Amino acid sequence: MNHFDNQFLTYIVTLHEWLNQPGYASLFLMSFLASTLLPLGSEWLLIMMLTGDYDPLPTVAVATVGNFLGAVTTYLVGMGGGKWLIERVMRISPHQQERARQQYRRYGVFSLFFSWLPVVGDPLCFVAGMLRVNFGLFTLLVISGKLARYVVTAWITLAALR
Repeated sequence: MNHFDNQFLTYIVTLHEWLNQPGYASLFLMSFLASTLLPLGSEWLLIMMLTGDYDPLPTVAVATVGNFLGAVTTYLVGMGGGKWLIERVMRISPHQQERARQQYRRYGVFSLFFSWLPVVGDPLCFVAGMLRVNFGLFTLLVISGKLARYVVTAWITLAALR
């Protein structure tokens, strides 16, 4: 166990140091991870890079692509292992599952545009995978919402620098 703790801490410290060095690879990874079920955010790194004179277009593009691919990963997890995760790991009852499906149907697939929101966004992608939402529609809605979020964040950041 001690070996595991030391190895794990070494990886965490290395990852932390790497993410503290702004760059497109760090932004991509942070944006990707932030769009999975992990509780992370990527806006801080986008803002840090924009204030450090990175070109806004590629910076927003890298963040959007990373965040979208993280959402696709969450969608695929929902598609492939959603039932097992919900029943065995999260222990959500069939009644609670049906209530969640009804809520999703009530608000519609267009709620995926808001997949960029904290707390609710990642589960929206997960449920979309479980319900096998058309991937083309999923892509259009998710990438539009995520792009809009990063564009607004960049615009506010750049306006504040002037």
